[in-house]
Amino acid sequence: MRDVVEGAGGSLELVNGGGTGSLARTAAIGAVTELAAGSGLFAPTLFDSYRSLDLRPAALFALPVVRRPAPGVVTVLGGGYVASGAPGRDRLPTPVLPAGLRLTGTEGAGEVQTPLRGAAADGLRIGDRVWFRHAKAGELCERFDAVLLVEGDAVVAEVPTYRGEGKTFA
Repeated sequence: MRDVVEGAGGSLELVNGGGTGSLARTAAIGAVTELAAGSGLFAPTLFDSYRSLDLRPAALFALPVVRRPAPGVVTVLGGGYVASGAPGRDRLPTPVLPAGLRLTGTEGAGEVQTPLRGAAADGLRIGDRVWFRHAKAGELCERFDAVLLVEGDAVVAEVPTYRGEGKTFA
């Protein structure tokens, strides 16, 4: 890249490249001055199966239980944070806490409500929170104004997302 630009009479001080799934390959090229991890900063579920990465989940979001329609089933408010890309289950958020909940095959994650099945549903009450991991980072940063940084049991900072900085993208 630098050779092409400089060969045309220009100059480059900064060449950004990468993406979470291609960091090692991009770094090996030697043509970039910085690498960008993108969604990998939060270690969303889309990267769980990448063998070349050793990421630890760093972001969760919580939704309140609003209905208990049947034994083994709860419904949480909202949750339709579906990742961009080819449609599929790998683009849906994943319930992680309490353990033992799963999305239903007929509804998945919905904009208005998200039904969940599993043994853990019977221990949840109206108002309890179910914690999810997102498939990619953009869905949270596009819909929420800020993320809370947590250390142990304490919120140590609130940081604006690009939405919170007024930089939403159409």
